[in-house]
Amino acid sequence: MENSTDAENKPLPMYDTYDEEADEICHKEYVARVGSIAIPIFFTIVIILSLIGNVMVLVILALYESLKSSINLFILNLAVSDLMFTLGLPFRACYYIWGWIFGDAVCKGVQFIFFAGFYSSSVFLMLLTIQRYVAVVHPLFYRGLTETEPKVAVVPILAWVVSAAAAIPASVQSSVVSDPDDPNSLHCEINSPTTIIAVTFEQNFFFVVVVLVMAFCYIRIVQTVLKCRTKKKHRTIKLIFCIVAVFFVGWAPYNIVIFLQSLVYFGIEPFTECNVSDHLDYAFYVFKFLAFSHCCLNPVFYVFVGVKFRNHVKTFLQIYFFHEKSFTDPTKITQLSDPV
Repeated sequence: MENSTDAENKPLPMYDTYDEEADEICHKEYVARVGSIAIPIFFTIVIILSLIGNVMVLVILALYESLKSSINLFILNLAVSDLMFTLGLPFRACYYIWGWIFGDAVCKGVQFIFFAGFYSSSVFLMLLTIQRYVAVVHPLFYRGLTETEPKVAVVPILAWVVSAAAAIPASVQSSVVSDPDDPNSLHCEINSPTTIIAVTFEQNFFFVVVVLVMAFCYIRIVQTVLKCRTKKKHRTIKLIFCIVAVFFVGWAPYNIVIFLQSLVYFGIEPFTECNVSDHLDYAFYVFKFLAFSHCCLNPVFYVFVGVKFRNHVKTFLQIYFFHEKSFTDPTKITQLSDPV
């Protein structure tokens, strides 16, 4: 019971914390000041790039591609997921400048958008990986699946249901709370330390499962591709490496840091020490930059590296922006070739 009470009294992230060994309060004013400058600038860049990239993906898919293809359907939902994630960033940028000024309902909504965006993006990347794995490693089985691809439309619906369900706990338990040292300073945070720990572990577990599935699929893909000695296949290996690296580098450090920050609630040394706590906070800012930028990098690494899609973009720009004639018929529906 003593441990339970202590855990409930632990401060929320980015608030002042108490270093029991040094018997002092760990003040976070300077850390928060750095975040209030760097994060809004970075978020603004990510928002602009994400809107341009993901909207372009949706436009190209609508004009030139068939959504009966499973890969096109997954890419479309991935772009929608990234756009949804992006829509929450302006609120977070304002949050770091002025504190939370949008009320309790918007707080819950923004938290839901963040977690639903993270989970859905991860799920659709995993589905794309599995689709590529089946297409390359089990081509005969994949040909049989293509005959029933219209039924694949059910898969994105299930993916969104799972993602939304996983995001609900964090959203429901989030509320507007005041800073213990400054009642006029409001924060949008998960208001229960127990829920913070549960949500952090849930997010970490989800990430580990996705990485393991992607790692297995891509190892088998690389093994299969290496048996075919063509330049095209070697270019595929480079693409696969980029896809795995960007996803892992983007989210792995962030998930590690939020896990280490959660150890504060258990009073585990040295994470309660002021020096260690400050370093974790700075690392949290840096790795948040990497993780949140993933929504604007997805169009580059999952779509724009494809030759066929790049040609569609050129055709679109020539016709609708530069008013040039093109030999490509913009009304002709073609199927986006698999990245592998």
